Amino acid sequence: MKLKIIVHEAEEGGYWAEVPAIPGCATQGENFEELLQNLYEAVEAAMSVDIADIHPGTHDRIFEVAV
Repeated sequence: MKLKIIVHEAEEGGYWAEVPAIPGCATQGENFEELLQNLYEAVEAAMSVDIADIHPGTHDRIFEVAV
């Protein structure tokens, strides 16, 4: 899977990034290497949301896909 990210230079130093395809997915790092590591973790966390609390209707289906 390929995702586009927007990297910003932070005013106080370092970087922060956001993933427009995943609302609310953003992270920061003191340097670019740390930013990338944190970005991988942020995307993984956003994509691993547990759907246990979802109660589908009688005509709904839940599928799991690998991307």
